[in-house]
Amino acid sequence: MPADILVVDDEAAIADLVELYLKNEGFAVHKFESAAPALAHVEHAPPDLAILDVMLPGMDGFTLCRTLREKYLFPILMLTARVEDMDKITGLTLGADDYITKPFNPLELTARVKTQLRRYTQYNRPPQEEDQEYDIRGLQISRQTHKCLLYGEEVALTPLEFSILWHLCSQQGRVVPSEELFEAVWGEKYMDSNNTVMSHIARLREKLREPSRRPKFIKTVWGVGYTIE
Repeated sequence: MPADILVVDDEAAIADLVELYLKNEGFAVHKFESAAPALAHVEHAPPDLAILDVMLPGMDGFTLCRTLREKYLFPILMLTARVEDMDKITGLTLGADDYITKPFNPLELTARVKTQLRRYTQYNRPPQEEDQEYDIRGLQISRQTHKCLLYGEEVALTPLEFSILWHLCSQQGRVVPSEELFEAVWGEKYMDSNNTVMSHIARLREKLREPSRRPKFIKTVWGVGYTIE
């Protein structure tokens, strides 16, 4: 069956362009101009991936992203006409998996959609590795159940957050460079100016109730990367 893609953008020309290129790749596309009808659609038919414009009438794309993340784990790609790093970091910390700025190349957008769907499928495939679970001072993470527990209480992680935490746990005691972590999780070449890893680490720490100055689990080695001791 073709993957279902949710597109929420109030600019008809852009939504139509995205629909055209995605349908040419065999995807099923469901378009909406605002958040409310999109949420109603998701309630009865969750998509495989969502593409959200930031500047929507009524509920904006950031709020829509946060609302979806309260219940769903499918990949979310944000479209924004603003190029400020803070806008990008905001989207990532709210649970978005990727972003692309307008104007954009439809072929690049299509490629990113395929990448996110491939990752999502990979993260939810039953793992083959021998090590299926780690328990580090009350932090438990299992690939068998795809769950994370903190002192017995489940922590809701997105697929990317789970993959980041799993990689760090699997390398316990070793400092994992930001470049290695990015390329292992995202499968793309790391760029020096990329804030993606930092944004997701910040979100992970928030979910693990980590104090910013003296985190218990994910520690920063400045200029190098991250480690779980």
